[in-house]
Amino acid sequence: MTAPVGQQRVQEKWAFSFMMPAAYIVETLPEPEDPKVTLRPVIAHRKAAVRYSGFWSEKNYLRYKLELESWIHEKGLTIVGDPLWARYNPPFTPWFLRRNEILIPVDAGTD
Repeated sequence: MTAPVGQQRVQEKWAFSFMMPAAYIVETLPEPEDPKVTLRPVIAHRKAAVRYSGFWSEKNYLRYKLELESWIHEKGLTIVGDPLWARYNPPFTPWFLRRNEILIPVDAGTD
């Protein structure tokens, strides 16, 4: 498995994404056996992120998402997409060692 595993709400369902190392390109990845799984390249873009530890819960997700949105607005950045929840650890990792992130796409500006 690759890390991070992304999770994003899409039309009242959850979509999962797996980031592949840069050494791979779409053409060299194995073909998915399930037709609901699609492979697509993602163009480089800027995201604001907040990192936290612990188990996933909607309460934690909403808390840290709100913190990140507030920080984005304080910095004068513009949100340009939906948040993504990323997790990095296998299920057997103790809660206090787990790494989670919420990532929100922001306008890259001119820098």
